[in-house]
Amino acid sequence: DHGGGLAHFLRINDTAPVYLSKYAFGEFYNGEEKYIGLDTALQDHPRLIFTDGQFHVDQGLTLYSCNHLPRPNSLGCFGLTRRGEDGKLTDDPFLHEQYLLIEEDGKRVLVSGCSHKGISDIVQWFTPDLLIGGFHVSKMPLDASLDRVAQILNQQKTTYHTCHCTGQEQYAFMKQSMKDLHYLASGQTIVI
Repeated sequence: DHGGGLAHFLRINDTAPVYLSKYAFGEFYNGEEKYIGLDTALQDHPRLIFTDGQFHVDQGLTLYSCNHLPRPNSLGCFGLTRRGEDGKLTDDPFLHEQYLLIEEDGKRVLVSGCSHKGISDIVQWFTPDLLIGGFHVSKMPLDASLDRVAQILNQQKTTYHTCHCTGQEQYAFMKQSMKDLHYLASGQTIVI
């Protein structure tokens, strides 16, 4: 749902490969009315590399889909849907989402995008030293459910740099009980 700049990227960078899930060109919607999927005219572009499961990009760089893993702490789909083969819209299971694990000098850094599958489960799957990504909780009320997410994350020895889809109010609420939570904005640099 954040691939609207893909065509522009492919125009201004004529060498970089782009790694996408094999499910990336599904029909995805924000609710029922607004299409938020990728431009299907791009799906045969020669620099697109389709992945599934676990895909080794280079030394210390691996993409994971985690589609087979349980999601006991799922927060739901927050109204995001996909059109199935039967033509009906159903809750998006986020099969197209993938995570980049960077491993170097004994450190594990996870880049997670929006964490649609549930940030609590994602952190437990990978136990990274550092996580960069949104938590996708911006529509959650500031209550016990959001506090539970914060408590699960706080149990890990992970430093978190989160961004837009976390929500600023939700970030401030979680920050009260999380020791290593930081907000990341466009243009900032993180030194690892």
